[in-house]
Amino acid sequence: MGMHEGRAALVTGAGSGIGRASAQIFAREGARVAVVDLDEAGARETVDLIASEGGEAFALAVDVADEAQVESMVAATVERFGRLDAAMNNAGITSPSFQFHEMPLEEWHRMLAVNLTGVFLCMKHELAQMVTQDVLGAGRGTICNTASGAAVVPAPGQPHYTAAKHGVVGLMKNVAQEYASQKIRCNSVLPGITDTAMLRASFEANGPEHRKRLEATVPGGVLVRPEEIGETAVWLCSDRASRVNGQGVIVDGGGVLR
Repeated sequence: MGMHEGRAALVTGAGSGIGRASAQIFAREGARVAVVDLDEAGARETVDLIASEGGEAFALAVDVADEAQVESMVAATVERFGRLDAAMNNAGITSPSFQFHEMPLEEWHRMLAVNLTGVFLCMKHELAQMVTQDVLGAGRGTICNTASGAAVVPAPGQPHYTAAKHGVVGLMKNVAQEYASQKIRCNSVLPGITDTAMLRASFEANGPEHRKRLEATVPGGVLVRPEEIGETAVWLCSDRASRVNGQGVIVDGGGVLR
């Protein structure tokens, strides 16, 4: 029996990369999965991949920075599956690099709207559902947010990204503390430099020097695979991690040691 057999999971940013890999692993472990992405075509491709492996999933096109859409996302998941047992808030964006004093305010606002406020909105409405549910197994529900190694050390040229990811870990701690008595856990996975389409776009946008700086931080020069992040997140959302709460788990092969 899989870690999430008979349960319902939701993954944002699941149209590619870490989110897609995580949604596939949730399904492999027995969960029915709401596959959420701003890119509906990408979400549908993920659903097709899950279906081809015998899993159950459906796609939702959602802007996580829009509260009405996030509320509808959770409602649609519960309407389809009856409850929400696990949520992985993974949706995020990247940005060109800037010297701190040259950061355009609009870039700051755009980054925080998706990478921090989007996580807050998802957790707000996921929690609103989870607190109404009966206990199943070890709890009423679990949440795992995708943060970053930049939640621990600064990302070069990315003060807005660094601030957002530090904020995600801060929100995680608030939720873990406040809802533990209601048998709801919240953790974060902190990926290292991961081989995704978003990373490759960042390399293209920021030039070869940016790529060299990042690759120099990767232990052994080997990029993290999306599946390696997904395996950790899916485990954190399972009863096998029932005593893990309020933790930011770094998955980078030992690049950030704190």
